Formats: sequence, structure tokens, C-alpha cells
Amino acid sequence: MPTSDTRAALYPGSFDLLTFGHLDLIRRGCRLFDRLIVGVANNSRKSPWFSAEERVELIRKCTEEFGNVEAVVLEGLTVEFAATAGARFIVRGLRAVSDFEFEFQLAIMNHQLNSSVETIFLAPAPEYTFLSSSMVKEVWRLGGDVSSFIPAPILATLEAKRSCGELPLD
Repeated sequence: MPTSDTRAALYPGSFDLLTFGHLDLIRRGCRLFDRLIVGVANNSRKSPWFSAEERVELIRKCTEEFGNVEAVVLEGLTVEFAATAGARFIVRGLRAVSDFEFEFQLAIMNHQLNSSVETIFLAPAPEYTFLSSSMVKEVWRLGGDVSSFIPAPILATLEAKRSCGELPLD
């Protein structure tokens, strides 16, 4: 277990696809904390295009320039995972007012489960407030150019999966 003398945070999400909006929050989280753990979760309400292990590897490729980021598969309750990993903070992004209600309720629930882990909300840079993985997936699925929304390793992996017929068309 990591020592508690470092200021560590967990940034959880499904990250299926990692966007420049996610990368913006990761970059900023790196400046706020000594260690930022990007926790890749499986969301039962979503049909991921990449396995959790593939997403972890892609995040590692996209964040290798940052010295204090690690990407891992997140299992179980997020707040308990954070505590076990030595993270006293959970970082969550708020793009719009529509995100607020869900994120606020989640933060309150996490606080009830473990009050020693605090939730920190970050707003993305203005140019990323509209960006969501599901929106990017839809644009890409319909043949649109998504290169200004996702890092090059993500785009290359998407194109490789398309050429092998590994991605859903609906």
C-alpha cells in the first residue's frame, strides 16, 4: 500500500474512448497531486469498444509524458478502491450543469461510505466542455473526422479495429 505522505488522487471513469477532455483533466490533476491514478472501470450500462486492459494500455501510451500518472483497472466500489490505493481524493469532471446532479449525488454517497476520501470537481477547459466519448464514437461510426477530439494512439487503435471488423456498427 502506498504511503499516506503523498497527495494521491484517483480519477475514475470508463474512458472508452479517452478524449482530449479526459487528457485535459489528467494533465491538470498531475499538477494538483503528487500521484494521479486513472482508474478504468467497467460500466454495466455501457457497451465498451475496448476491454478494460486495452483502455489501461491506451491511457498509459497517452500519458507517458507525465511522470506521476498510473493507469489501472478499477474494481469494486470507487471510494474503497481509492482508499486501498492510498488516494485521499477522487477527481471528477463537470462539463455542464447536466453532469452536476449525478456527480453531486455520487460524491455524497462516496462520503457516506468513506468520509476520509474527498471528491474534487474539475471543469474541463472551455474547448472540451461539449466533448463526450459517446459523441466521439457516434461521429467516428458515421465516418466523421475525430482527430481533433482524441489522441493519436486512440485514433490509430480505432482504425486498426475498424480494418479488422472488431467494432460495432450500431
